[in-house]
Parts: sequence; C-alpha cells; structure tokens
Amino acid sequence: MNSLARQLGLGRAAYLLWHLPRGKVLESWRSGGPLEQWRTERGRRAMEAAAWRLPALPKQGGKPLAVHVLTGRRFWYQTAFCLWTLARNAGCEVVPHLYDDGTLTGEFKEPLLRLFPTARVVAQSGILERLNKHLPAARFPHLRERWLNYPNIRKLTDVHVGAAGWKLVIDSDLLFFRKPAFLLNWMTLPDRPLHAVDSVTSYGYPRALMAQLAGQEPADLVNVGLCGLRSEALDWDRLEHWCRVLIERHGTHYFLEQALVAMLVAGQDCAVASAEEYLTGPQPPESGACRAVMHHYVADSKRWYFQRNWRRVLTATAR
Repeated sequence: MNSLARQLGLGRAAYLLWHLPRGKVLESWRSGGPLEQWRTERGRRAMEAAAWRLPALPKQGGKPLAVHVLTGRRFWYQTAFCLWTLARNAGCEVVPHLYDDGTLTGEFKEPLLRLFPTARVVAQSGILERLNKHLPAARFPHLRERWLNYPNIRKLTDVHVGAAGWKLVIDSDLLFFRKPAFLLNWMTLPDRPLHAVDSVTSYGYPRALMAQLAGQEPADLVNVGLCGLRSEALDWDRLEHWCRVLIERHGTHYFLEQALVAMLVAGQDCAVASAEEYLTGPQPPESGACRAVMHHYVADSKRWYFQRNWRRVLTATAR
C-alpha cells in the first residue's frame, strides 16, 4: 500500500483507495442499492429503445413556441421524451432548437426530427464559429476552458453568445404530465428571467463570495432545469471574471453554471416556477403519483424516471 501511494502520489492514492470507493458506495446507497441500480439501468435501456418508437404528435394550431435544449448521443432519448411530453400537454406547436454537444450525429438526430420536423438543429461547427467571433479564447480563457471540459456551461454559451431575445433553455431529464401554463405564458410574453426551484440550494461556491462578485445576495434554491434569459443582457466579460475568481479561489465544480445563473439573476424580479408544480427531484409519494405539472429527475430521483415514469406517460397516451 505504501509503495502504491508513493508511485501514485499520496493525494491520487487517497482518491483511488478511499474517496472513489466510498463515493461509489454512497451513490449505490442513495440509489437504493445494487439491485435497484440494476433495475434503473434496465429501465434506462428500455426507455432509450422506446424513444425510437414514440408516436407522432398531432398537428397543433396557434403561435409556435421555441424551446432550447443541449443534447447529443448520451441524452437524445431523454430529450425526445422531454419534448414529446411538453408538446403533448402544451396544446400548441413546440419548435425545439437542438444544440449539438458534439455527438449529435445523424443517427440520433433522425428520431428527434421525425417527432419534430420543424426543429432547428444547431451544429457544433456553427456554435464554434460564433464562439470564436464573440467569445475568443484569448479574451475569455476561463469560459472557453470550461466549454471544453464542462458541458453544462454550454447551456449558457451555445444558446446565448452572439444571439438576441428571450430564450427558454430546458434540461433533457424532464417529463411533463399536465399543461405547463406558467411556461406557456412566459414564452408567449417574456419580460423577466425565469428559473425553477431546487430541492436544496446547490451552487458549489461560498455564498458570500457569490454575493460579493454579483453585488447582490443570490436567492436560495435557484435551479436551471428551466432557465429563461435574454441573450443580449448577458455580460460575458463579467461572466469571465466571475469564472476566473470562483475557480482560482475554490476550484471547478459541477454546479458552476447554476451558480453563475443565480448570480446573473440576483436581486431581479424573476418568474419562478412553482416548486410544487415544477418539481425538482421528486420523491415518494409524488414520484409515483405524478400529480405535478413537471418532474425534473435529478440525483437519486432518476430511479423513478427510468424504472417507471417514462412508461407512465406512454400508458396515459394509450388510454
């Protein structure tokens, strides 16, 4: 053990021999144990297979409404179910803007375009052209490094850089069960930022530092599974500065994008999706009852998503 520690370095050895195994055990426990993890993975594979066969949506009248989603090979089937359940409950045409994460090849675009023939696919080549023009690496090194190594930041950069107007960005791991009137009203006449509510405040960085940088105390529980922002209102120099300071002082973190959005909207009058109707991380009994308008399946709630609730929306359609 000592020899291995010397070869790898004490920090690396501690990670491999203690922190990584401990993290795996805790993750398994939170997910219900090995048997539940197996059931969840089996359900995930079945969901992916079912996404190829989702039935066509009926034609809808009214003004088409745009939603923006980052997707690719790992998430296309979740994107399909998310958008399909949104469109089925919206009562109007939904036009997805699909941002290629670099893996959205023709094989995975085809089922999405079958369901949404008016969808706009934003190729990564075009995204890179806009980034190089409006967010050059020499001037924005931290944002561009995060773009390479932290895909979540692309929900900000790829959608909003060099663009104008209000945009609703949604995550793929959502299912809609009722008419999302709150979202539809905002998309029809957006006038302020929109966000969802988290189950716990998750920013990954000290709140005092975030408040100091933003000039305002960030609100609790900001969740970006639903995130409406006005593209031209984003100050990229400011975001670069925030990234640099946060990372230099406290390192990188999975929740960086959520922290940045919480800082962007700090002190503003926001449209906040009801935590009861647009639920982040559903748990029993709601995870089975599905009485809310929408579920956002984060962390350990994914077991209900993959094992059961994607099947539920298909069963509801068949009735």
